[in-house]
Amino acid sequence: MRTERVEMNDKELAAAIEAILFTMGDSVEIDRIAAALEMGKAGTERILNEMAKRYEEEDRGIRLIRLENAWQLCTKKQYYDILIRIARTPRRVNLTEVLMETLSIVAYKQPVTKLEIEKIRGVKSDHAVNKLVEYNLVREVGRLDAPGRPILFGTTEEFLRHFGVDAVDELPMVDPVRKEDFKLEAEKEIDQKLKV
Repeated sequence: MRTERVEMNDKELAAAIEAILFTMGDSVEIDRIAAALEMGKAGTERILNEMAKRYEEEDRGIRLIRLENAWQLCTKKQYYDILIRIARTPRRVNLTEVLMETLSIVAYKQPVTKLEIEKIRGVKSDHAVNKLVEYNLVREVGRLDAPGRPILFGTTEEFLRHFGVDAVDELPMVDPVRKEDFKLEAEKEIDQKLKV
């Protein structure tokens, strides 16, 4: 039996969206939110943007973040220390230099295979990739159509949350001059390793 749609004002729609996001816990795609509210994507987006702004302006412990085509309620970073006092075993992500280097390669070259990562780094990267998958910063996004069908890796929504960006294309661009310097440095390092 289909129920008749009840018209809601913006305040009621915002409350409904808050209920959806709170209940789901994870991020929810904008299309799913709009469908649940039986309204257009643009109108839903407008209300979500207003809510996000309001959360930031008010003294609240939560904020509303956009993750590409999805939205999620999450706690504000400044309350992390207080939260770990109540959580017995908080999951701390310890990003070493090796993990950051590997994660940078995945973020900027995705989708990327482990072999491509190893070619860029010049060393085996099994442990680093596995650790990033364990931390939910990297995930399998498919397989390359090549012999052996190697796994392709890409970043996750957790990666976006962790680094405070809405989408991968918001990552800072590498200066072409510095990029060339890095390339020359890497080539010099490889030459030195080959001489040893």
